[in-house]
Amino acid sequence: MNEKVTQENDLSGVRVAGGSAACEVQEFFSTENNSEAVTSEIDQFYPDEVVGNIPPFPHLLHHPIKAAFWLMRMMFGITCLVLFLALIAAIPLVNFIALGYLLDVEGRVARTGKIRLAFPLLDIAPRMGTIVIGMVLWLLPLYFLAGAAADARLIDPGGNSDQTLHLLTLLTSIGVSIHLCLSLARGGTFFCFFRPLKNVLWLNQQIRSGDYLERAALHVRSFVTSLKLGTHFSLGLRGFLGAFIWLVIPSLMLAAISSLDSEKGVSILISLIGGATLVLVLGWLPLLQAHFTAENRFSAMFELGTIRRKFKRTPLTWMLSLVVVYVLSLPLYLFKVAALPRDAVWGITLIFVATIYPTKILLGWVYHRASSKTKNAWFVWRWLSRTIILPLIAAYVFIIFFTQFIGIHGSGGLLEHHLFLLPVPF
Repeated sequence: MNEKVTQENDLSGVRVAGGSAACEVQEFFSTENNSEAVTSEIDQFYPDEVVGNIPPFPHLLHHPIKAAFWLMRMMFGITCLVLFLALIAAIPLVNFIALGYLLDVEGRVARTGKIRLAFPLLDIAPRMGTIVIGMVLWLLPLYFLAGAAADARLIDPGGNSDQTLHLLTLLTSIGVSIHLCLSLARGGTFFCFFRPLKNVLWLNQQIRSGDYLERAALHVRSFVTSLKLGTHFSLGLRGFLGAFIWLVIPSLMLAAISSLDSEKGVSILISLIGGATLVLVLGWLPLLQAHFTAENRFSAMFELGTIRRKFKRTPLTWMLSLVVVYVLSLPLYLFKVAALPRDAVWGITLIFVATIYPTKILLGWVYHRASSKTKNAWFVWRWLSRTIILPLIAAYVFIIFFTQFIGIHGSGGLLEHHLFLLPVPF
């Protein structure tokens, strides 16, 4: 007990250093064997769930400047995080990593109920965004200079302006490349990109120390390890397969009316059965996927009995969350109507990630709320929730049924459940 009090005092004694509102928070770790009863009175973290922890908000009246910097840093970090996920989500196979990050977010909130843990890369994302901005600011002048050199060659091939501009472009490219490498080697902070002389002096000092290469390799290895690419790829792949197993049969049955043209009566009956089955699947799958991310077990995706018991504890909350989740998911089908240019895929994927991210946080929070309760809700609330949920999901299935006739992928679009599978428009 004394040890817990000491750790809580350490947590409350966070100090803001160097005039920056970004500070490091020390969290205590505790484990719980019974995953069915998650206590809300005690903070329970897995060791890997302190990564990206949001520092406490400074007192607005006592430290207004620090509070403003805190808000700016958080907004910048969240923006960079969403941009990073959208970037990797637009790349085939790599998008399983993006799905894994979203499922990891859901699992963190599902296990702890802490919204501040829903940003696992928030400590890395601002630095990555700063690196991108710094590189773009240096590459833009080089881009315009190269364009001027190309124009000079078209107008006066081999002339003085042509040779001068090409030589200047070559020397500038070498200088900018060296400067960017040194800026990244120093840590990639914003001011590193605007102090080239200090970067050179720093490199000279590091070379004299004799162990620069070893320390640089260690830092790079630590950075790559902190991304946990393999772990999130595995989580995304398993989450994809589990959801696909639930969705593939009813989705194919729903699309039967477009494939069995010779026997309309049979195809209509199969589509109706598939639609009814899909309504039931979509009613339980969000909580099943949250259960999978919380337990990190593939078999948890199929433990329907456990999910039904959790539903009985918070039926109204679960009903409201499904309404929000499916309302946010439905407009994304409009982006699948026509084939997108390659240059537009990343921008549309950004909309998908930005829309799905909060739904994962919401579903994780609802799961944690259901797990923290031990008594079932009043049976009237349970039946009222079912009565409202089923027609709403049926309307959702009815709408996505017609997407196969307007979507670029036809009936195959019914298998692209971006809410549970890959968060991409294809």
